Amino acid sequence: METKKLILTGDRPTGNLHLGHYVGVLRSRVEQQYTHNQYILVADVQALTDYYETPEMVVENSLEVVKDYLAVGIDPQISTILIQSQIPAIAELTIYYMNLVSVARLERNPTVKSEIMQKGLEKTLPVGFLNYPVSQAADITAFGGELVSGGEDQIPMIEQTNEIVRKFNRIYKTDCLKEASIYLSKIPRLVGIDGKSKASKSQNNAIFLSDSPEVIKEKVFTMFTDPDHIKVGDPGRVEGNVVFTYLDAFHDDRDEISSLAAKYRKGGLGDTVLKSLLNDVLQKLLQPIREKRYLLTRKQILDVCYDGTLRARRVSDIVLANVRSAMGIDFFDKTKIN
Repeated sequence: METKKLILTGDRPTGNLHLGHYVGVLRSRVEQQYTHNQYILVADVQALTDYYETPEMVVENSLEVVKDYLAVGIDPQISTILIQSQIPAIAELTIYYMNLVSVARLERNPTVKSEIMQKGLEKTLPVGFLNYPVSQAADITAFGGELVSGGEDQIPMIEQTNEIVRKFNRIYKTDCLKEASIYLSKIPRLVGIDGKSKASKSQNNAIFLSDSPEVIKEKVFTMFTDPDHIKVGDPGRVEGNVVFTYLDAFHDDRDEISSLAAKYRKGGLGDTVLKSLLNDVLQKLLQPIREKRYLLTRKQILDVCYDGTLRARRVSDIVLANVRSAMGIDFFDKTKIN
């Protein structure tokens, strides 16, 4: 029988998940859990690089993210949901890998360079932020991840992980660490409701899975459309029109969307009609998700996190033992220190 490949995915818990996450990763994770051995990492340690002064917020965000996972249909009995900070092996592996990477190499990482500029950290760069690729290498190798789910911006991170793996195996004459491959998301990032950038909490331009019906409707009716489509009879642009972008992503009837787009281009279809249709589509999608979120208790969420993290620890402890053995730093007989 063919063994399912281990795929690692996850999120930095910086806030509740939104429709961009839903189309980008959550729907595919629900499918992947039946085709892969799926580990979903709640990367709270990485979130602390930005929110180290408010760790309590990171904890609450972590639980809310897990609540979103369960509400969209991720099954904790099939997928392993784990909390990064509660896996001691990740921290220890990070320390060992830090010796294998130069500061200059970290600074050349395109993803890191881009985020440093975006966050304006050129003169106040924390060591933890710069060390992000090393930490991610520990995340991946701690569970023997063969595939890492992500977008194109993650390719440089996977490349750096594999550099560390090859260097470790060469220096310590072992093959205990395995290289990983990127499992690219096939769905482009969802634009924000303002049409200016991707949907995100920081830009205040996203519809969240936990939003109330009233908030969803309010956000839909503020969506960017075509500024030149002033009257119903005016011809309108579909390209760059956020309402059509969301209808393309969430409406099941492709023929209806094509018909509406043709009518909008010609003239004779108002923005209010389109927004009302989109509101109905999103309300139907998000109602069961919101209801499932409401029924989940804090204890249930914590139990899911505990069980998944415990399962993940068993795997990471074996990887760490092999790493220590390869390095020759397994000082004591395990039976004597347990």
